[in-house]
Amino acid sequence: MSYLKFDKTVMINLEESLTREVLRTNRLGAYHCTTVVDCNTRKYHGLLVMPVPAIDDDNHVLLSSFDETVIQHGAEFNLGLHKYAGDNFSPKGHKYIREYSSETVPRTLYRVGGVIFSKEKVFSMYENRIMIKYTLEDAHSATTLRFRPFLAFRSVKNLTQANGNVNQSYEEVTNGIKTCMYPGYPELYMQFNKKVKFVYEPYWYNGIEYPKEQERGYPYQEDLYVPGYFEVPIKKGETIIFSAGDSAVATTRLKALYEHEVVARTPRTSFFNCLKNSAQQFYFRPKEDDAYLLAGYPWFKVRARDLFVALPGSTLSIDDPVRFEKIMHTAMPAIRSYMENGRFDAVIREIEHPDVFLWAIWAIQQYAKHESIEKARELYGDIVKEIIDYIRDQKHPDIKLMENGLLFANGKDKAITWMNSTVNGKPVVSRSGYIVEINALWYNALCFYTELMGGVPVEGIDPIIKSMDKSFPETFVNGYNYLFDSVNGSTVDWSVRPNMIFAVALPYSPLTRMQKRAVVDIVTKELLTPKGLRSLSPKSEGYRPYYVGPQYERDLAYHQGTAWPWLLGAYLEAYLRVFGKSGVAFAERMLISLEEEMSLHCIGTIPELFDGNPPFTGRGAVSFAMNVAAILRVVDLLKKYNAE
Repeated sequence: MSYLKFDKTVMINLEESLTREVLRTNRLGAYHCTTVVDCNTRKYHGLLVMPVPAIDDDNHVLLSSFDETVIQHGAEFNLGLHKYAGDNFSPKGHKYIREYSSETVPRTLYRVGGVIFSKEKVFSMYENRIMIKYTLEDAHSATTLRFRPFLAFRSVKNLTQANGNVNQSYEEVTNGIKTCMYPGYPELYMQFNKKVKFVYEPYWYNGIEYPKEQERGYPYQEDLYVPGYFEVPIKKGETIIFSAGDSAVATTRLKALYEHEVVARTPRTSFFNCLKNSAQQFYFRPKEDDAYLLAGYPWFKVRARDLFVALPGSTLSIDDPVRFEKIMHTAMPAIRSYMENGRFDAVIREIEHPDVFLWAIWAIQQYAKHESIEKARELYGDIVKEIIDYIRDQKHPDIKLMENGLLFANGKDKAITWMNSTVNGKPVVSRSGYIVEINALWYNALCFYTELMGGVPVEGIDPIIKSMDKSFPETFVNGYNYLFDSVNGSTVDWSVRPNMIFAVALPYSPLTRMQKRAVVDIVTKELLTPKGLRSLSPKSEGYRPYYVGPQYERDLAYHQGTAWPWLLGAYLEAYLRVFGKSGVAFAERMLISLEEEMSLHCIGTIPELFDGNPPFTGRGAVSFAMNVAAILRVVDLLKKYNAE
């Protein structure tokens, strides 16, 4: 039985099926994303969505959808599904679905009268190409398939309308056609593994709607161009493979290409395998020698903090240290370039934020734990020293090392931490001064550097550590035994926020055992939800638990009460540090709610955030790297505890 399987009752109920999305990506940053019933509900959805560097840095929807029609005895049964105005859906092909599964590849089974028909989709790992495999499982009379490609050729940030500028020409290629709607775009090759007939019948389908964009307060109606349709007979037991990509394919090899891609997939047969599969979908290799992690899909690019926070879980926790080394090898020149010249990297964004380099050291620390301290010293000892010297020498523009050993960060007028939402150019959560997780990371980095250098006190480093042993608790521990979120002179942030958990979760901490226990206790009481830690306690002023409405409203709520799974990863690590093996059963129970997410929202992965109040609905990006990686680290950690 498939781990991710939905029967007819779920699929024909659009209230259930339209909330479930499916995502497939490749190493080039391209992807396929839609709902399980193949009805696009976002402007970011599409069968082939890919970067077009010749135009801009955005992804672009080339092939939006591909409607199938089964024809028998002259009767047509259209299996497509689109939403139009007035909550109207057409042509309601979902009513023919009997089941949907997504173990190795997404598979939909249809029944139309006596016809049983299956569809499977694979997104090529190293090419901008989607392949769809159609199989006529059963039929009692002659059957023909008709396919209509819905083309967009536009940025994921925009919508298209019927216009006269479209290039309606096409050229025949082997078993298909190629076409390009606008200058600057690549040709779209649509081919089959057998000869098909293409009927040129250009037409605009007007008023297709995307309800997710409507919810978010964005324009949500567009027109899609259909150049015509393909038609091909199919026999009982026969398989036909369709390919859509930005380059031609040898159609005689389509079956072999398809099977090769399937073999390379991690079957999503368990919670761990779903997370592993999801983590691998963030791998990004725009050039042969480069390797990155995308922050999330469908709209995030490579962000420095996200990359380093997600790196250990996305590689080491699935036993892929070579991938870790490749990504870190790509990231180190970007770190050095910024430290030496203040130069920003073309791919890794937001590298200037003050906690980014400290997260890089933390990632290396996890590598040392997974591999060995000796190997970490050999590969990364120099970069760790360079980062610490850079900060000690007061070279970072946004942080200053104070006499008490703490780092003072300037975030009054700009967002400099992971709580980075802004409204009218100003941070919603203004965090300036001594920021709790930055200083926890700084202390951890100094102690790890000492460990990396052989465990003996290091000149210039040991005095800072000893100073922080005193100054950190004096600065952050308040009279209620939790930690201030930030301290700036006499101005302190009493808000109960989750950032204090890192002072317990990190391998090295300046807190006593009792102080750690107190932090875990208040986080448990006020911030813990089944889906993650709230970004703000319900008892604190400004609590906004629901991430809904137009962009302005969502920006205000982003870090004011929403729940984040990556923080749950830090919390459970802290919990296990405090309670040891006695905390294993609790940690395992906490993961149950996230395992439920494997069949909700975007199936097989974890979304960006959740509402902070019940029913804790998933929001934001459909798949988020830091969340997936953090939970992978917890699963891996629990395996080690249970093995002991």
